Amino acid sequence: MIRRIGILGGTFDPIHNGHLITARFVLEERNLDKIIFIPCNISPHKTEQLSSHPDHRLNMVKLSIENLHYFDYSDYELNKGNISYSLDTIKHLKKYNEQIELIIGYDNLLVFDKWNYPDEIVKLVSLIVMKRKTDIDEKRNRFFDNAILLDTPTIEISSTDIRNRVRNNQPIDFLVPEPVKSYIYKNRLYSS
Repeated sequence: MIRRIGILGGTFDPIHNGHLITARFVLEERNLDKIIFIPCNISPHKTEQLSSHPDHRLNMVKLSIENLHYFDYSDYELNKGNISYSLDTIKHLKKYNEQIELIIGYDNLLVFDKWNYPDEIVKLVSLIVMKRKTDIDEKRNRFFDNAILLDTPTIEISSTDIRNRVRNNQPIDFLVPEPVKSYIYKNRLYSS
């Protein structure tokens, strides 16, 4: 059983260097044993958005973290199918891990009261929020009191931008790990 893990969910379409840099920062700041990347099947916040096939997204996560012992992945949400709710995933991972820290972005904290069973989630995990210096304190909800805010590095890389760059035949060097870049081109992702 692993002692203390952080879990970081997302579409990861594709996973990029910004995800990896901020995850490493959180790992060190929170003194975690491991961070587990969890590609969602269908994000409850992006049900209209078409994503790449789950196998591609999972393969890119695997490629980006291979040889990094402090990162791991879970295919639980992809195997479960349907809409991915954090509470289900947390309950599943609680069977194998003593302490879980749920890592979310500041934008997610602002709408955390709209998540599925947020009160249950904060009973089971520590809520770690990646806050960049550019984030503006907007309307606070009651979950701000549960959250541990970390000033994380501001890395201006977005998956949307990467997909657009590939579509427009622009380079994506330094935005994604080299094996992920090769995978995107080999599988012709985002080009149509």
